[in-house]
Amino acid sequence: MKVVIIGASFAGVAAALEIRNKHLDAEIILLEKKSALGYIPNGLHLYWEKRIDNLESAYFVTKEELENQNIHCNLRSSVEKIDTVKKEIDYICDEQEGTITYDKLIIATGSSQLSQKISGSDGEHVLKYKGRYEAEAAIEKVEASESVTIIGGGQVGVEAADLLNKQQKQVTLIESMDYVLFKYFDKDMIQPLQKKMLADGINLRLQQTVSSIEETDNQQVRIQLKKETVKSDAVVLGVNVRPDLHFLDEHVQLHMDQTIAVDRYMRTSAEDVFAVGDCIQLNFGEESEMVYIPLVNNAVRSGIVAAANLNQPKVPFKGSLRTIGTSAFGYYIASTGMTEAESLFTNQTVKTSRQEMRLTSLPDASTVMMKWIYDADSHILLGAQLLSNANILEKINTLALAIQTKQTLEDLQQKDYFFHPSFSPMISTTNFVPWQEMRDDVNEN
Repeated sequence: MKVVIIGASFAGVAAALEIRNKHLDAEIILLEKKSALGYIPNGLHLYWEKRIDNLESAYFVTKEELENQNIHCNLRSSVEKIDTVKKEIDYICDEQEGTITYDKLIIATGSSQLSQKISGSDGEHVLKYKGRYEAEAAIEKVEASESVTIIGGGQVGVEAADLLNKQQKQVTLIESMDYVLFKYFDKDMIQPLQKKMLADGINLRLQQTVSSIEETDNQQVRIQLKKETVKSDAVVLGVNVRPDLHFLDEHVQLHMDQTIAVDRYMRTSAEDVFAVGDCIQLNFGEESEMVYIPLVNNAVRSGIVAAANLNQPKVPFKGSLRTIGTSAFGYYIASTGMTEAESLFTNQTVKTSRQEMRLTSLPDASTVMMKWIYDADSHILLGAQLLSNANILEKINTLALAIQTKQTLEDLQQKDYFFHPSFSPMISTTNFVPWQEMRDDVNEN
């Protein structure tokens, strides 16, 4: 069996490694348009955080490591078109045209920072972060800048605002919604972080949209909003990413947003063609609703699922809970599953509970603010959000698993956790809040 994978980032590499585990005799070929594979998209942030000394360290895998597992890596290979009937791929490598055939094809081309709504967003004066050479250009430009404008108040934008603020840059952040991180948090949960952003001098421009970006005569950048103009030395594009799938033929069905339509086995409408990672929409949780959720954890999992279903559909994708965690402006924040705002659009009767608790056992005791979204009748957990000055990020993995396995608040109350006064609170945060909520329910009855 000859398997060709287009794209060698997280999804493509995960698929290749899983195929090698399951099909020892398979011929596996990775086609990657860049000159190196395995670059970590937020390598720029790792550099600004001083976690790495240079971007050469921002790789999670090398060509040599893959080829040691008999996975062939064709770098600098840009796919021009595919023929899903003949099972042929036309590509260009080092200005030489080539054609390769396949038995199975996995499309894992990832995504790029594209915006069809903002004029001038593809210009050289707009800094991007996903590729290594884009990040190197951003480092050089930012170091020479006093003021930086960030377009987009999602995870990337908020992290960048924090890191640039620590570099004493004058930071403006533009966001179209009325608060930052709206995809992952409810407004009441993210307010402490947003207030800290303002206190630290971040110029927040909320409920504002950008129509154009252009370079001025004095090498500044002019960002045009609806009724005003923002000028700065540099602008960072932190808006939604999108895949570039110009090479597909008419047999591969697309959604309205031009992502590839797949079933739960990662199969496309074309025979023996799969798609994974940022190329596709995923079902949110176990619901039938399909959503574009370009996260690394989704890319890896979808790549593994595609590898498991090459010959026949065996392993369905379990759905995405949009689980994220990060640190910015002195807070650790994490989220998984449904938000309260999203619950208004479901057929379920949903309750929420928000509570603050103090981690009293640790010498550096901190307060944790938690929000629970759960089914009012069954008490099954549907979503959770955390915010704290302490590093509680790992807790979100427990809560994501609880949602995926349909745990109730009563179940979480009984979850077994280790205790040591040097490392953990007397009662785990994920035990304590459901316990209090159940007690409140009893009082109400």
